[in-house]
Amino acid sequence: MIRSVFKSKIHRATVTHADVDYEGSVTIDETLMEAADIVPWERVHIWNVTRGTRLETYAIAGPRGSGLLCVNGAAAHLNRPGDLVIVATFAEMGPRELARHVPRVVRVDRRNRIIDGRPEIPGPRRPHASRRRRGTAEASAQA
Repeated sequence: MIRSVFKSKIHRATVTHADVDYEGSVTIDETLMEAADIVPWERVHIWNVTRGTRLETYAIAGPRGSGLLCVNGAAAHLNRPGDLVIVATFAEMGPRELARHVPRVVRVDRRNRIIDGRPEIPGPRRPHASRRRRGTAEASAQA
């Protein structure tokens, strides 16, 4: 049996631009794409933590090291600069591949620089570094 499973994500990235007039897609810093094993034209899911919206589109490589995450086209109506998002991918795998599969989780800071590549921590427990990094009243309330 082939299953569709979580492959990778860029966790809590900051939207840097939203361009309604572009044809579509999401432009992502090439460094982040490589770290998350996302290739150009690959289908990605964008889950907006700030607004609670979800959508699918495809990835385009942006300038390496730029921190760019530009949501393009109609999707720009659901994402604004400054929003926190999760960019996730899934893959089809058979039993052998699935048995050795470990998803890639790329955590970034507010400027979309890589800070961590540890495996995902199951909820509801959150890593303390993430709360300190956000520095919001919401983070203090969760502590």
